[in-house]
Amino acid sequence: MHWLPVTHQDSSITCSNDLGTLTMHGQEQRYISPTTGICRRLIVQAVTPSGKFEVAIKDHTNDASKLAIWLLTHSPFKGWIIFEWIGKSVWFALKLLWPIVWFLVDFFYNNASGDSEDDTDSSYTGYYKPYLRQFQGQLWAARSRMEHSSRVKEEADMTTRTHACYPRVLMIRGSNQNEWVRCADRDTIIHAKYIAISYRATDVYSQGPREKKEKAQFTDEVRAAVLGQQFNAYWLDLECLGETPSEENLDVYCMSDVYRRAETTLIMLGRADSGEKECWMSWGGRVWTFPEALLSSRLCYKFRDREEVESLSLFQLANLAYTNSEDEQAIINAYAGGKDPLERLERLTLLKSAIWRRAMAGFPTLSGPPLPPKSDMVGGASVTGKEYKPHKAEQVYALMGFFEHRIQPNHDEDELRALARLSMANDSDRIADRMVSMLPSTTTPRACWYADNDVYHANLWDILPEIQVAGVTENGALVLDGCRAAAIRWKNFPEIPFTTPFSVRRKIVGYIPYFSWPFIISGLSIIPDTSRAGGITLIVIGLFLLFLSPRLFLYSRSGRIIDKQPWLIGVKGVVDKGTVESHLYGGSIAHFPRMYVTPSGSLFSKPEQLSRRIGSDEQYKDAKEHAQNGPGHMYTLIDTCSSTMYYFHAERPPTVCIFAGREGGLGRFVLCSESCQLNELHKEMVLRMPTEISQKMELCGWVALG
Repeated sequence: MHWLPVTHQDSSITCSNDLGTLTMHGQEQRYISPTTGICRRLIVQAVTPSGKFEVAIKDHTNDASKLAIWLLTHSPFKGWIIFEWIGKSVWFALKLLWPIVWFLVDFFYNNASGDSEDDTDSSYTGYYKPYLRQFQGQLWAARSRMEHSSRVKEEADMTTRTHACYPRVLMIRGSNQNEWVRCADRDTIIHAKYIAISYRATDVYSQGPREKKEKAQFTDEVRAAVLGQQFNAYWLDLECLGETPSEENLDVYCMSDVYRRAETTLIMLGRADSGEKECWMSWGGRVWTFPEALLSSRLCYKFRDREEVESLSLFQLANLAYTNSEDEQAIINAYAGGKDPLERLERLTLLKSAIWRRAMAGFPTLSGPPLPPKSDMVGGASVTGKEYKPHKAEQVYALMGFFEHRIQPNHDEDELRALARLSMANDSDRIADRMVSMLPSTTTPRACWYADNDVYHANLWDILPEIQVAGVTENGALVLDGCRAAAIRWKNFPEIPFTTPFSVRRKIVGYIPYFSWPFIISGLSIIPDTSRAGGITLIVIGLFLLFLSPRLFLYSRSGRIIDKQPWLIGVKGVVDKGTVESHLYGGSIAHFPRMYVTPSGSLFSKPEQLSRRIGSDEQYKDAKEHAQNGPGHMYTLIDTCSSTMYYFHAERPPTVCIFAGREGGLGRFVLCSESCQLNELHKEMVLRMPTEISQKMELCGWVALG
């Protein structure tokens, strides 16, 4: 899936509006209209427009306010500006005349029709513009059993217990003491004490003509070690894994129980003459190493070229095999005696990070969903000659042994869908729900909800999710329920209705400018017939009121803002506060509210080191510099509800803002672009905004984030 704008005009895609009506359009970026529900072409206002889908910044601010501010901030006695000043004064005077004309027309119209209904301002709702499009497809896997899921379930899905207390198959020493029998009899297995074998495939055999012989040699070594430990049964995946896909899935499902139930887990290492440290690091790099070690009641190890079997503690294991990361050390400390316990979610998160690293050769730092593990990192193949095929989601199945509720393995699902299913099965942990609110260092085009890290340095357990994952789609997108969402306006700055505290003085002063025209008209009407002096007096009073009108008009609209229409407004580029104030309210003088830059809401935030918590104006310079030299495109988001500005970079302008969770005293708001063809949203940015503004967002139906 490509998320960069496509310029081909000879191709079209099919999408649907909020009612499901199908339409066709080009491949330019689209959005769903918050008023009509129709899919429209996105027009973006930009500081420096480029291309036919970008326009210069414009607004719908009250013209009278802008004219009044201009007249007060510009002196008419500076060169040729006098002509412009006179022209704007006349235009402002005509603006004052228009409400009088409208009042007379409305008065006579209402009297004639007998309609006495009060006139209301329909533009003020108290809520952000809603997001109307909903997810309209079928779920691949659903949280609720009442929902239809298109996922193909294998036979084992319907028959497996949540937890098994014994292995499905064991290798047990026969009655003649010289042969080992593959036993699947439950009554025999539940009474057997056995050793579970852990190893890495590359330390045992190599692909080729000698593979079968090397496996047989390793099996003989295992049996000799088992007998040396006074056991007559063992579990080794080479011999005990199922031969059919259903049996394999069942064995993977119960893998953690194999090690929980074992009396001892024997770690079979490589040959010591190649280096003991290398042997330990090789074994510690497997996907299943943590379930095998942490869930076992007792550990011991043996090098293949030595006879001795040595006991092993978890602390020793940490020093030998897990020296690359502090996560592994923290996990071992939590499990070894419980002296340094971790909260459940923190422990599971650290386990996930450790297992995910082992799904990639060389333990790189992940910036997206991991690839399927290599077969040698799983460690196992059937002795029948049929190779064990690792599951695509092997690392998820290794992790699920630490959860209370597990999911049935399936060769057809990838790790993203498996992780979503595991999260839905364990609702109290809500891993996927929390990942939605996080912003990784790299957002992948596919499964943009997935996050291994957070650029705001928050941990998974720091997030308090406000949404719930209802299911996962065939594409791996999460379907979210309970979202509060708002549409982001890009085409221009709208007029922002606002209210101030009631003041008799401001109310009276506000009416005075509108009396200027009645005085002038009355004076002109009485000069020919009644009194020339009286008419001139009325005209002079009217002109004097016109001269004072700009200041009186602005004073009547001044005062503390107690309520205003919430809007989310986007601009491509970096805009300063003064420009935003001018486009929103007509100017930046003290009569109108100031805009503030966020102190901690975006990656460009810088707080002022003052007693009052406000953002530093230096972030404007940093954002402007990044716009010239940094990757991606820079954008400015203006929130009129909290009077706050945010600078951020993204690949495409986001058109939807979703409230997904809370962290660190602020809300996590996910900014998304829309893919109408896939009926999905794509995460472009996550901003930390005041939690209270979410109450002015309307709840929307299911949305797919993927």
